[in-house]
Amino acid sequence: MKLLPAMLVAACLGGCTGERHEGPADIGPASRIVTLAPHLTELVFTVGAGNQLVGVVAHSDYPEAAQSLPVIGDAFRIDPERLAAVEPDLVLAWAGGNPAETVNQLLDRGYRVVSLPADALTDVAANLVQIGALTGHETVARAMADEYLQVLEQRRRQSMTGRPLRVFYQISPQPLYTVGGRHPISEMIRLCGGQNVFADLEQLAPAVSLEAVLARDPQVIIAAMPGGELQQWHRWADMAAVAGEALYTVDASLVSRPSTRMLQGLQQLCAHLEAVRISSPDAETPPVAIEPRP
Repeated sequence: MKLLPAMLVAACLGGCTGERHEGPADIGPASRIVTLAPHLTELVFTVGAGNQLVGVVAHSDYPEAAQSLPVIGDAFRIDPERLAAVEPDLVLAWAGGNPAETVNQLLDRGYRVVSLPADALTDVAANLVQIGALTGHETVARAMADEYLQVLEQRRRQSMTGRPLRVFYQISPQPLYTVGGRHPISEMIRLCGGQNVFADLEQLAPAVSLEAVLARDPQVIIAAMPGGELQQWHRWADMAAVAGEALYTVDASLVSRPSTRMLQGLQQLCAHLEAVRISSPDAETPPVAIEPRP
């Protein structure tokens, strides 16, 4: 996913309200599916229903087979003619990510729409199970969901034993965007034994000032790639992250898309934090003067 679409999606995650929902009806498995977000495309392939996909939105580039599917718009605007041409019997929408107006229009036109949330890491497992039920792939879906949850639980247990570290996550350098406490990336940081230094902010992807970052003195700075330039921080040699050479990058598609690949992103994040703990085992970690969200 390119940086700008990733930021726009992150900013809307969980923040669009007034959406109408139509849950799965007992009418049998869908055979012609359209997905309105790249991560939903991934989840459909994950449960083994990729051959039932007939349309996707822009930036649905994983797995590779998704790149050959018809594109019917993007996460915010759907081309009604392209959608009609692929004749879907199920449209999977992103609850809180796709605009409510777009979803309501599809419902008004008679499409069967199921909206799936992505507010927490565990939503990935729940969405796998629901997509499995909708597509006739329940067994595979439940197995994948169970495996995913087991890895999350293992990470939670491990996070309780590591020395906590203050972490600043950088979405983009100019303007300087980060993630707030309600964002799944903040949850990933906690699972790695870290503390998002902006966990007190309610916005999902707030803009912050350079002065605010310096004041909270992160011990680790992690930037999303592509677009995650870190050179600017070298000017601030007294910042803990710079002094400890704890400047890292992660693949944005692995941490921004609510799919099973978030486990790979989680592994990247945790590896960076563990490297800092190993390199500075005796460093004190005074808490930031904020109240992180649970």
